[in-house]
Amino acid sequence: MSDVIIVGAGPTGLMLAGELRLQGVEVVVLDEDDEPTQMVRALGIHVRTIEIMEQRGLLDRFLARGRKYPLGGFFAGIAKPAPTDLDTAHGYVLGIPQPEIDEILAEHATEVGAEIRRGKRVVGVQQDEDGVTAELSDGTTVRASFLIGCDGGRSTVRKLIGVGFPGEPSRSDTLIGEVDVTMPDEELTARVAEIRETQKRFGIGPSPSGNGRYRLVVPAAEVVEDRAVPTTLDDIKRQLRAIAGTDFGVHSPQWLSRFGDATRLAEHYRRGRVFLAGDTAHIHPPMGGQGLNLGVQDAFNLGWKLAAAINGWAPHDLLDTYEPERRPVAADVLDNTRAQAVLVSTEAGPQAVRRLISELMDFDDVSRYLTEKITAISVRYDFGTGDDLLGRRLRNIGLSRGDLYDLMHAGRGLLLDQTGGLSVDGWDDRVDHVVDTSTELDLPAVLLRPDGHVAWVGDTQSELNTGLARWFGGGLE
Repeated sequence: MSDVIIVGAGPTGLMLAGELRLQGVEVVVLDEDDEPTQMVRALGIHVRTIEIMEQRGLLDRFLARGRKYPLGGFFAGIAKPAPTDLDTAHGYVLGIPQPEIDEILAEHATEVGAEIRRGKRVVGVQQDEDGVTAELSDGTTVRASFLIGCDGGRSTVRKLIGVGFPGEPSRSDTLIGEVDVTMPDEELTARVAEIRETQKRFGIGPSPSGNGRYRLVVPAAEVVEDRAVPTTLDDIKRQLRAIAGTDFGVHSPQWLSRFGDATRLAEHYRRGRVFLAGDTAHIHPPMGGQGLNLGVQDAFNLGWKLAAAINGWAPHDLLDTYEPERRPVAADVLDNTRAQAVLVSTEAGPQAVRRLISELMDFDDVSRYLTEKITAISVRYDFGTGDDLLGRRLRNIGLSRGDLYDLMHAGRGLLLDQTGGLSVDGWDDRVDHVVDTSTELDLPAVLLRPDGHVAWVGDTQSELNTGLARWFGGGLE
């Protein structure tokens, strides 16, 4: 019997597996596909996810295989420069296709001891007071203390446990891919600019992907129920000719994919011993490229909490904080993607609103607000009243003896103590105490949860003990 079953070996499930294994939790990942999918459902990672990878010592692997792009233009494709003084050391988007993201995360999960079983389709889920049993299509079963559904927008797990998934169905589909073209660059650039100006179609047509190839986006002719049906190059050529009057000479696709704009949010993220994360809990239009990032951040929030429960030190209500922290974040993403979808409409009313938003984005504060929303660095969990940093993630700051994130690779809590007079005695099996100073932090001490969010700020031991007990349970005698 394992501690945790994860259903789905996508980025959310693989990130979660790695987080649990860092805490010694036994994990088995079940995925119905015999091989990792090569379908590209996402094209990169945003600032907060980049920071998460740095917190776990994985960022160098992503940087080696990705390409940095400017942050500007990610809200409804409105072309604006990135805002100044963004609160991060990583003011860029890292372009890297999802199959490579999955590969890196699977490699990490395996290295730390997770078991990934492919070709295993879950058809039944039964839970009782002691655990959860997953029934597989081959008639075998797998049992664990908890089960996490990370099996996508059409999740079997979510349906089996009876959690509703209300929202709006897809009203339009989009075809994407990476291709070669025969049309000369200057002619291609001029034709794309003409389409965007005369037809008000933003983000449509080929654009350089930075590796000598072109990334292609074009509306599909119709909405389909099953997006697993392969997209063909003929589909894309047909649509390009219908919209642009030319297919730009596209050929030799590296990959092709299709996505819709359905918007849905699970009514609950937990039912008993079963949790939902990633696309299983929320789907939305791909505006701003937020979906994969949102799922990875779900896993980062849930992993340490679930490990704490299994390892016996979690406060009694710790697992109950997952849904109220993460579901509002997803609801906000659904709203901003709905808004962006309106702004890319070719109708006169939405175009007028788009022009107004574009003018407002010339104000740096507005541009920063929208960029922080898309990149998730403005997320603040409700930890009660206190310092403005309370509940927010703390960016990587320089210390006198290194960088903050270098101290967080093991996924433990961390007390950064600039006074030297505090202690984590009784909690030192789960919280690291670092006495160091930073010119970038004007606070005496901060207590960080394993996900990097600030759980306490101050300089008083008794108040610190209250914060430690709230998030890390009772101290050892």
